[in-house]
Amino acid sequence: MSERTLQLPTRPPSPNGRSGSRRRRRPVIFVVIVALVAAAGVGAWAWWNGSVGPVALREHCTAIASHSAAELDPEQAGNAAIIAAVATKRGLPARATSIAIATAIQESKLRNITYGDRDSLGLFQQRPSQGWGTVKQITDPVHATNAFYDALVKVKGYETMEITKVAQKIQRSGFPEAYANHEPEAKVIASALSGYSPAGFNCVLRASRAAAQSPLSDGLTARAKALRTAASRETGRTSPTAQNSTTLRYTVPVSSGDRNSWALAHWALARADALAVVKVQVANQVWDRAHSTNGWTVRKGAGLRNGETIVQVA
Repeated sequence: MSERTLQLPTRPPSPNGRSGSRRRRRPVIFVVIVALVAAAGVGAWAWWNGSVGPVALREHCTAIASHSAAELDPEQAGNAAIIAAVATKRGLPARATSIAIATAIQESKLRNITYGDRDSLGLFQQRPSQGWGTVKQITDPVHATNAFYDALVKVKGYETMEITKVAQKIQRSGFPEAYANHEPEAKVIASALSGYSPAGFNCVLRASRAAAQSPLSDGLTARAKALRTAASRETGRTSPTAQNSTTLRYTVPVSSGDRNSWALAHWALARADALAVVKVQVANQVWDRAHSTNGWTVRKGAGLRNGETIVQVA
């Protein structure tokens, strides 16, 4: 008969006289481990999803077009919105917007950075020494974008040319093939922000905690005036009607599919983080920052007319 080795307990006896055996503890430990792993999985999913119910955990924006999606953080979304708005203001085709956004993704990850190779700066890593402007100008996203488009429109046939060739003529990069890597997401972002994909741009943001402001002499709060100034400079949309001290109603040229209204609405949404936008209305839909996890929702009552967009700040 084979021997069986008896192992003495390595733990003190329990109060009831029995040793604290590992065998009895294993199921408990296993259950705890499973619970921790499940909790971690749920937490990771919630973080990736960006929200749990109405609570925004991770602020992010999503562009959707042609059954594809591209995700940005609020800073990137704001800069992409400026690039798209300036193109629309100049009457440039969507192709120009795609090229500019793809270039900015490659050069700066769509961030207005204050450093780079040698004296390169800003969204497009433009260099003061190469005539792109002063440091102050290059680090102004509106100036930088206009400077990029000034160079782009001089490239004959850019509308149909491969993005690697177009961007290289402007940027003179050491890695021109890299621009093409970002073309797919650039097209999606450009389509949404240019209004070609109604309700195709959404941001999940935490509810605003900005304190209420008193109206100034012209009846608008400081934030509403900042919105009006930014909209004029970036989108070219001027002379809005004040609904109240915090809300502006814009009337833009009527367009097929209400594209102009959606372009302005998506611009306001993408710039919500910087401009304290809390509500945007267009057509029969509304985006409410306090319920941003719901995205665009159908607005009760009659919708706005083609060519109208309403934006409210905190």
